[in-house]
Amino acid sequence: MITVHHLNDSRSQRILWLLEELELPYAIVHHQRDPVTRLAPPSLQAVHPLGKSPVVEMDGATLIESGAIIETILRRKGGGRLVPLPDSAEFDRHVQWLHYAEGSAMLPVMLRLYVSRLGEAGAPLHPRIESETANHFGFLEASLTGRDWLVGEDLTGADIQMSFLGEIAKAQGMLPRYPAIAAWVARFQARPAYARALARGGPYSFA
Repeated sequence: MITVHHLNDSRSQRILWLLEELELPYAIVHHQRDPVTRLAPPSLQAVHPLGKSPVVEMDGATLIESGAIIETILRRKGGGRLVPLPDSAEFDRHVQWLHYAEGSAMLPVMLRLYVSRLGEAGAPLHPRIESETANHFGFLEASLTGRDWLVGEDLTGADIQMSFLGEIAKAQGMLPRYPAIAAWVARFQARPAYARALARGGPYSFA
């Protein structure tokens, strides 16, 4: 059995979606953010020292990092689904998106979120953050223009890994500037497996 340690309103929602797309059996251990600080609870540190979500327990191992979790589940449990052929150029692009989501794109998005809470104190940082955010979302917009999915003709793990960025953009009111991203978010949020993951995961502010 795969066990997902799921934190509300977090990146772990996309792991639930992945498992629903693959129709794999799994259990959920729910962890709730502090309603005031929005930080993860100490219970996650009992599972892994970093105290972050997602954490997945599978085949006797404890896995962290969304991209690594998605890649591992697809390799070990996916049966060739949601991933391009290993010797194809599309596979290389798939791996690129798995790393890009957290390695490059997420930093300005999270800085935008946190600095917005500082009020006037954060004003000097806004131009640089907005420039970097526009740079990354412009890249994603161009990558989705004229196509339904990031890699190939069908949904892959790359879309699932990148989905959180699209959802954040939607929550922050950015999508009118990015019609291709907006259509992509609407497309994946309409999938039955996405709806099943929401039903199992509980309230999710970014849906």
